[in-house]
Amino acid sequence: MNKDTENVLDNASPRARKIDNITLTDRAYEMIETRIVALDLEPGQVLSESQLVEELGIGRTPVREALQRLAAEGLVVVMPRRGVMVSEINIAKQLQLLELRREVERLCACKAAQRATEAEREHFTELAAKLAATADARDYDAFMQLDLEFNRAVLVACRNEFIERSMRRMQGLSRRFWFQNYRVALDLERCANLHADVARKIAEGDPAAAGEASDKLIDYISEFTRATL
Repeated sequence: MNKDTENVLDNASPRARKIDNITLTDRAYEMIETRIVALDLEPGQVLSESQLVEELGIGRTPVREALQRLAAEGLVVVMPRRGVMVSEINIAKQLQLLELRREVERLCACKAAQRATEAEREHFTELAAKLAATADARDYDAFMQLDLEFNRAVLVACRNEFIERSMRRMQGLSRRFWFQNYRVALDLERCANLHADVARKIAEGDPAAAGEASDKLIDYISEFTRATL
């Protein structure tokens, strides 16, 4: 974005600025969040707003709004007069987060099993087969991609914006911790098959079984988290 365009946005009415910045803020958020989760921006690293503006090619206002959103999710810490720092990875906080994830993910899986369309159920059946295949092949990279696809599909199928909003606020911290530790602590076969079982139960339209499968998955993720100590 050139300087003239940025100035126009910054000087626009609040309503116009909000409309114009929705996509830009989301874009800035996704780009920064991806770099934090992938550990390209390391825990404890102080971020320069000006440098992010230059690197991302997005105006200062969307970048600032994206950082505020990341702060609300716990991925960055705003330090008065010092800037913004990428938050440290804390196992105790991950375990606390899993207490909430257990309840929200169970509800999400149950509602997805109730509300998924026929096309979505077919997609979950396919995901279950692909996830099981990554376990057999021990293909970490394929599993990571399918895990992301699975999470998005469940959020869509549950058809509850409040569940979706809660899940999205937790996913960044969870994915960063996962990314840091999965190659050294993950039992891929067990984890992939547990994911496949949740997908299978959603596809079958069985809310109780989907909730139970979700709990078993969180049980394993809790074990995985403790194994990194």
